[in-house]
This record gives sequence, C-alpha cells and structure tokens, in this order.
Amino acid sequence: MTRGSQRGAGPPVTERAPAKVNLVLHVGPPRRDGLHPICSLFASLELADLVTVAATGTQDAVICPGVNAENLAARALAGFRAAVPGVELPPLRVTIDKRIPVAAGMGGGSADAAAVLRAANALAGEPLDPAALRGVGAGIGSDVPSQVEPRSALVTGAGEEVEPVGLPSLSLVLLPQAQGLSTATVYAELDRLRAVGEVGVRESLDPGSLRALGSAPLKELAGGLENDLEAPTLSLRPELERPLERLRDAGALCARITGSGPTAFGVFGDLESAEAASRTLPGSVVTSTR
Repeated sequence: MTRGSQRGAGPPVTERAPAKVNLVLHVGPPRRDGLHPICSLFASLELADLVTVAATGTQDAVICPGVNAENLAARALAGFRAAVPGVELPPLRVTIDKRIPVAAGMGGGSADAAAVLRAANALAGEPLDPAALRGVGAGIGSDVPSQVEPRSALVTGAGEEVEPVGLPSLSLVLLPQAQGLSTATVYAELDRLRAVGEVGVRESLDPGSLRALGSAPLKELAGGLENDLEAPTLSLRPELERPLERLRDAGALCARITGSGPTAFGVFGDLESAEAASRTLPGSVVTSTR
C-alpha cells in the first residue's frame, strides 16, 4: 500500500542487514515459471552488514568494497523509485560495511537490498508499508521479502510468503569459503540429480512440520536440520564435506551447508562451546540467533 506522495529529505539512515542460515530448506520441483517452490525455516543472526543511505550527490550510487559483481542494493534503489513514482526523492548514496561473507549462501546481498528498501522508504517519508516493500523486494530476489522485517521466519512459495517464528537461542560456528557458488548452478544441479534418480524428488512441502520443529527443544531442533541443496552443493564441490566433518569433530550437535552454500555451519549447545570450537577452526566465525 502506498501512503501518499511526499518529498524525501533528511539525515542519513543506517540499517542493520542481518545474515541468515537455513536450518531447514525443502525444495519442490520447478513450477511452470521456472522457479522452485520452497519451504524454509531460517534463523536470523547477530552477524550483520551495516547499510547507510544518504541523500547526496548527483546520481544514485552504491559503495560496497569487496563486491565486484552486480549488487542487489542498486536494484533495490531502482525498484523503490519505480514503486513510488509520485515521490520526489533526491539521489541516494548507499554505503555498505560488509561483514557477512560474500556469496556465502547466507543472504547477505538480499539483506543489504532489503535494508536499502527500508532506508529509502524512511528518507522518502514512509510512502510504502512493509507489505508493499516485500512486493518490491520480490522483484529483486527471492530472499529479499523475508529480510524487509529481519527476523527468523518460515518462508514458503518462491520466497515471498513469510511467517515470523520464534526459535530457541542458537549458538553457531560458521566456516565460510573463499570461493563462492552460484545459486542458479546449485538449483540446476539439484534438478539434474533428481532427473537421474541420485536424489529423491520432494513432491509436497509441509510448513506445519517445520513450524513444529522451530518450537522444539535445541537438541530436537538440531537433529531435524535438513537442506535439499546440500547434495547438489557437495556434488559440485565435494571438498565442502571437509568443513562439515571439522564442525562435527569440534562438537557440533549438527553441521549443515546453509542455502546454496558454500558456507558450512555447526549448531552448538551454548556460546561457550561454540567459542571453544571456533578456536580450533581457523577462519571460523561465531554468531548467534537474534
């Protein structure tokens, strides 16, 4: 819903853009539009980028050191402007302090894009409500709608249907990788593996079972973690089995690849255990749920 035309102005707006891990990711066969329906339970993390949007300069610009590929933040700016044609909004400069590993399967780019939508909306005088912002986000990427109001959530459809959930406190150790993975390539590998019968086809998606799992005690929750994209990720990058083994050896209750990878994560019983494990795992990152 658009709340009316206003002239945007004001001081810079800084938003946190939290990372996420997919605790459970179930993927159905492709729809007619080519998109895969999903049923995902994900945890929103304390680990976050900082996104600052300021009304300055002569044209929109995105500054994000270390990211050379197309940045979803730029698409978010363009999408927001297209959604509020009656709002006078000066050129915006987006600066991203990148703390989430790049191309890690942790939704960092989508979180940044959603943060840009929130900040631009604030600078414009709040012409769009959260539902309208999610609609804009759906045109940017499937993970963006769930990050408009960042929190742990159950996500269905192609990512546009978002239901907030409460999760037990989780302490996590992340093992990012230097080389990223293309999400489209991982989905294509999933389709190939299913076509040749190497992995099963998930004919139905049950959000009820994920909703129940999200409210379960920690050990039960850890025992129920699944990721349909883990098999194709390991098919493409077999060496990623090693980070999973290292996390299990360090005492993780469960270790999985998050999303389309390549980041591996382990769930630990408490923060002290996670920090102790991290000291034995070079390059690891300790974080927790928000």
